[in-house]
Amino acid sequence: MSGVEVFRSLHRRRLLGDPLVLPGPWDAASARVFVEAGFAALATPSAGVAASLGYEDGAVPADEMFAAVARIVRAVDVPVSADVESGYGLAPKELVERLLEAGVVGCNLEDSEGGVLKDPRRHADWLAEVRAVAAERLFVNARVDTFLHGDGNPELAIERAALYVAAGADCVYPIMAPADVLPLLRSGIQGPVNALARLDGAGPSPTALGELGATRVTFGPGLQRWAAHALLGRAAELKP
Repeated sequence: MSGVEVFRSLHRRRLLGDPLVLPGPWDAASARVFVEAGFAALATPSAGVAASLGYEDGAVPADEMFAAVARIVRAVDVPVSADVESGYGLAPKELVERLLEAGVVGCNLEDSEGGVLKDPRRHADWLAEVRAVAAERLFVNARVDTFLHGDGNPELAIERAALYVAAGADCVYPIMAPADVLPLLRSGIQGPVNALARLDGAGPSPTALGELGATRVTFGPGLQRWAAHALLGRAAELKP
């Protein structure tokens, strides 16, 4: 089985309360830690990678992001999906080529740019082009930013998700959706649903998110920020 086939199979037949948990490595070292801990696949966070490269979220040049992702892929022997924001303005053919060159099995693609929601039909058309070029070589996770940059209307999130699924998205990601809305989203969305887990104890655990309807759980830059906070604490202890 190819890497993308393995990755795709990990999303299938998930039991309630048993979501696919994908930690987000920000460099090769963190990727190896997650694999050593036993995770079957990884999903890079754009904000976490940006921090590791010394950039603000959304400010990483495409070349540097793809190079960073490629280093992560080379460091591990499990499938890796990459958050490539809204595609860096690349045409679908070039975007797919660069993802495949980096060695990833999937990608996360946002439906907003500069904090503004894209027209959902135009974005769906673009996603359909990405799918046509990629065929089955990439697992496409289509982010739905209604709760991040929109009015938080779950029905509108479901409408956007339906367009993206029809365009060929393998999974949809209503980022920042409140936990109590997940059952509604799950009932209205065809296919896998990605939920964001928080590490500050303020939100449900990955298992609880799975019980609410999440097929898979990611953490955004949460793990990178947690690691940086832990390092700061240890560094403070070392100060003379």
